[in-house]
Amino acid sequence: MANIRPFCGLRYDVELAGDPALLMSPPYDVIDARGRAELAARSNDNSIHFVLPEGDGAARYQRGAAEFRAQVVRAMVRDGAPAFYVYHQRYTIEGRERTRRGFIGLIELTRFGAGPVLAHERTLAGPKADRLELMRATEAHLELVFGLFSDPTARWEDLVRPALGDDVLACRFDDIDHTLWRVDDPAIVAALQQHLADKKIYIADGHHRYETMCAFRDELEQRGHRGAAFGMIYLSNLDDPELTVLPTHRLVHGLPGVDLERVLEVAAASFDVEREALPATAASLRARLLAAGSQGAAFGLAIPGTGQWAVLRLRADFDPVAAGLGALPAALQRLDVALLHELLLERALGISKAAQEAKTNLRYYKSTDEALAAARATGTDVQLCCFMNATPVADVRAVCDSGQVMPQKSTFFHPKIPNGLVFYDLRAAGEDPRG
Repeated sequence: MANIRPFCGLRYDVELAGDPALLMSPPYDVIDARGRAELAARSNDNSIHFVLPEGDGAARYQRGAAEFRAQVVRAMVRDGAPAFYVYHQRYTIEGRERTRRGFIGLIELTRFGAGPVLAHERTLAGPKADRLELMRATEAHLELVFGLFSDPTARWEDLVRPALGDDVLACRFDDIDHTLWRVDDPAIVAALQQHLADKKIYIADGHHRYETMCAFRDELEQRGHRGAAFGMIYLSNLDDPELTVLPTHRLVHGLPGVDLERVLEVAAASFDVEREALPATAASLRARLLAAGSQGAAFGLAIPGTGQWAVLRLRADFDPVAAGLGALPAALQRLDVALLHELLLERALGISKAAQEAKTNLRYYKSTDEALAAARATGTDVQLCCFMNATPVADVRAVCDSGQVMPQKSTFFHPKIPNGLVFYDLRAAGEDPRG
């Protein structure tokens, strides 16, 4: 049972803090040093100041907490009544305008596999430790987990539509139009809670943040904290045709050497291999991979600087059991990202699952342009570029339902959800039973 509830959100007061677009920031894990500096310069109240505080060691978490609490006083307001926050993102991709619709609320925190919240990706130890320290210091949920639920008729939208009056936030940030509404009508809130009560929740993005919230919940419950059992989440419709999933490419580095011929020799038992000139543009590369993957798993491999790549397509006679993958659930046995990791990265290149979790030998690029540039470059530490297709939403759901997980960074739901929409102040919630 998905137990969701409204809460008294902490939001930027635009009359005090100004244009919301100057206060938002992308998820912390997609920001480099230059990007952080640019965001910080936009406003003293930009959320980056506490979501990704400056400095080294434990002191930076306390610095982030102090900045957050200072902004609470000078730039934010806590809503006086519990609400769900309906949130729309309007964006353009590949020449087409789309709108992703969802809402923000609290969900009862249950470990993956022990309740209605299901994971589809493995997580990395480092990010969880980092986010837990920040959560401890700030006593707040600052960043949103992104979850999906199945609603083929979009009934949830019919329920909340009558309550969408004036928005509480509207701005354009990162070439995306963001709009936020409060929904606090008790009857509509109750109807939405009932509608989601029997739903499974599939984590689309934010596995690390969700696991961190669960870990912090355990700590808070030991202290008798009232608000410990719930965490902040953005929920959207799994069946919405406007959902956009983009690929995440892998770049191999740090190995004693990479012999592509050896990799392709291992791959030949499971894949048909075509050697070609590296596509000239990211668009043509994506189109080539989509065509290759129209009938099954496909990906591309390139040694940087050679101007060539190999396109691998799963053979029609592929036998998962003969390939040693019989122990995997059916949802993973023919999935391109799982096959890349199991058959090539692990077996052919010797990158263990532990090394994958620690990102010892892998980098992840969401930008096809940047990955293609890395494949064209010389004199870098990149040894192999692995170009991927996006994982279809249906496969994400199937993996979740199987109880298993994909390798790290298997999906990239676009667009990302920025920081700065609304926050859940655990310190205040501990004193207020409404949340």
